[in-house]
Amino acid sequence: MRARAGSGIATKWIVLLCFASFIVGTLFTNRMWQGPDSSGGIADEVLIEAQRKLESNGEPCDSKPPVNGDQKDILSEVSKTHMAIRTLDKTISSLEMELAAARAAQATSVNGSPILDKPVGEVTEGRQKAFVVIGINTAFSSRKRRDSVRETWMPQGDKLKQLEQEKGIVIRFVIGHSATPGGILDRAIEAEDAQHNDFLRLEHVEGYHELSAKTKIYFSTAVSKWDADFYVKVDDDVHVNLGMLGTTLARHRSKPRVYIGCMKSGPVLAQKGVKYHEPEFWKFGEEGNKYFRHATGQIYAISKDLATYISINQPILHRYANEDVSLGSWFIGLDVEHIDDRSMCCGTPPDCEWKAQAGNVCVASFDWACSGICKSVERIKDVHQRCGEGEGAVWSASF
Repeated sequence: MRARAGSGIATKWIVLLCFASFIVGTLFTNRMWQGPDSSGGIADEVLIEAQRKLESNGEPCDSKPPVNGDQKDILSEVSKTHMAIRTLDKTISSLEMELAAARAAQATSVNGSPILDKPVGEVTEGRQKAFVVIGINTAFSSRKRRDSVRETWMPQGDKLKQLEQEKGIVIRFVIGHSATPGGILDRAIEAEDAQHNDFLRLEHVEGYHELSAKTKIYFSTAVSKWDADFYVKVDDDVHVNLGMLGTTLARHRSKPRVYIGCMKSGPVLAQKGVKYHEPEFWKFGEEGNKYFRHATGQIYAISKDLATYISINQPILHRYANEDVSLGSWFIGLDVEHIDDRSMCCGTPPDCEWKAQAGNVCVASFDWACSGICKSVERIKDVHQRCGEGEGAVWSASF
C-alpha cells in the first residue's frame, strides 16, 4: 500500500515538474526571439546609429537622389535663362546697328523729315543724298593709273556731275596727305583736283602699311558728306562696269547690314618678310590656320548702316596688317549678311570677255596674280573694249 502511495505521489510531481518546465521554456523562448520594440535594445540601437551616419554623410554611393518637382522646375528655368542670354547676345549687334542708323537719321533730318525721303542729288545739312559712293583708292605715285581710269570706265567733267544728279552715283579718287603737309606731293594732287574735281581728300597720312586706317577714315568721311545706300571701295587698277555695279547693289537695297564682294579665306602668313605677312598671326590659332571669310580688297561694297557703324566706332576698331582682313574683322561679331558675288572678281580677257559674250557682264575685272590688272596703265583700255558693258549701259540701267 505504501509502495503504491509513493508511486502515485512521484507521478504527480513528475507531471507538475514537466508542466512547470514547459511554462518556463515558453517564456524564455519568447524573450530571446522577440523583435526589437520602441523601448530599445541592442538591435534597435544599432539600426538608429546606422541611420544617423547615413543622414550625416549623405546617400549611399550606389543610390541617386530622386528629381522631384521643384528640381525639375529649377532645371527648366536655368535652360530658359541660357536661351534668353543667347538671344540677347544675338540681338545686341542689331540694336547697335539700329542705334547707329537712328543717330545718322537724327543728324541728317530737317524739320522732322528724314533725308532718306529726299531725291538723289539734293543737299540737306551738308550731306547729299546718293545711291552709291564709289571711292577709288589711289596713291601719290599713281597719276597714270588715275588718267587711265578716267579714259575708260569713269566719266569726267559734266558727265560725272550728271551721273551724280541723275543716277545717284558718286565717284571720287580717295587720297590723304603726305608726311610733309603742303609739300610737292600735296600740291600736285591739289593741281590735279583743280583740273578734274574728282578727289576726296582725307585727314590721313598716306602709307602702304596704313591702308586699314585709310579705309576707316574713308568710310567715315564719305558718310559725313553723302547719305548713300551703299559705299564702295575699289582700287585704281581694277576695271568696273558701273551699270552692272548699280544693278547688283539694287538687288540688295532692301536688306539691312549687307557686305558684298568676292569672299575668300586665305592663309595667315606668320613668316616675316613675305608679302601680306600678318604680325598678329598668333590671334588666329595654330600655324597653318586661315583667316575668317572676308571680301577681297580689290573691290567691295557695304550698306549704309555698316558704313555708319564704322564711322561711329572708328576709334576702337582694331586694324590688322591687311586692309581687307581688318574690314572683315569689324563685322565678325555683328549680324551682317555676307554676299559672295563672283561677278565682282572676274579675270581679265579672255575670262571677262567670254562671260560678256554669254550675257553675264562682269561688275569688275582684274588679275589675281597682280591683285589688280597687271600693267593696268597699258592694259585697262583693252579690258574696257573687250569686257566693258557699253557707254550707255549705266544711263539706261534702273536702280
